[in-house]
Amino acid sequence: MIDQAAPPATSESVEAALRAELARADAMAGTAAPILRHLVAARDIPVFSEEMLARIRAMLASLAGELLDALIGADGRRAHSPAEVEVLGGALLDNPALLAHLHGLAQEWQLTERLQARLALDPVASPMLRSLIHGPDGAPKELAMAFLAAQARWCQAQRRMELPLGELPADLLNVALYTLRTLAGIEPALAERAGVVEGKVRQTYDENATRIGLAERLVKSLGDGVHAALRVDNAGAALFLTALALGSRQQRDAAVHSTHDTQMARLALGLRASGLGAVAVEEQFLALHPEVTLPAGFERLDAERAAMLLSSPVGYRS
Repeated sequence: MIDQAAPPATSESVEAALRAELARADAMAGTAAPILRHLVAARDIPVFSEEMLARIRAMLASLAGELLDALIGADGRRAHSPAEVEVLGGALLDNPALLAHLHGLAQEWQLTERLQARLALDPVASPMLRSLIHGPDGAPKELAMAFLAAQARWCQAQRRMELPLGELPADLLNVALYTLRTLAGIEPALAERAGVVEGKVRQTYDENATRIGLAERLVKSLGDGVHAALRVDNAGAALFLTALALGSRQQRDAAVHSTHDTQMARLALGLRASGLGAVAVEEQFLALHPEVTLPAGFERLDAERAAMLLSSPVGYRS
């Protein structure tokens, strides 16, 4: 992005540079989804990011396996044949929004591990979370304790490359249930059972109690202290990404993708749009991308203008 020698910057030149960087990054992002779908579906193509692809495949298989378990009933779990899991997993893979979400979760886990290695940042109990839990009673403390438990479960699941069905956002849970219902519809008995499964899942599902739902509620409960969640070394990856998404009015998966080294203009604009000053933005880049410097004149760009650039037609859409 970002550290080429240039003549003295004006507001217009900084915006032009950031627009150009967004356009380049979003052109790459626009081609990423179909390529990613192809690579996840393929089994015999060596790629540079095999660990991430393996993680996405495994999460698809986890979702498919849980749905198949529910379809069979409560008499006991059984090992599903690879063919059964592959058929349902392949059908789930055909939904771009679900694929983008799984990609985002895989990227979030990679970021979590990188921060643990680089900054010794606990993947579960960040400094901010520990402070809230040991603070005065009230909504932030209760939400912090609930989120801590959810984050611990998520970390364990990611180490096993799994994703529980009940952790999907509501719109993607709908996708998963619709996919099951569609495939089961070819047999009347299975179609009836799929309807029962869907009813039970919806009865017990609470989006506010998911890890992402709890993170959003916790960040919103911070009030004037929300900027503390925009310090990744203080908040940890999960709460930082949630605060970035809320503050910059992006979808959370888009905020996650902005931490990739091809999306640094989006990250800088997102942090600025969230209300961080140029110095604070630089501090976050030092934690996330220590080899990168912001463009000269970035301090001239205010939060409102950054938000406008971020929401312009060249912007990323997850």
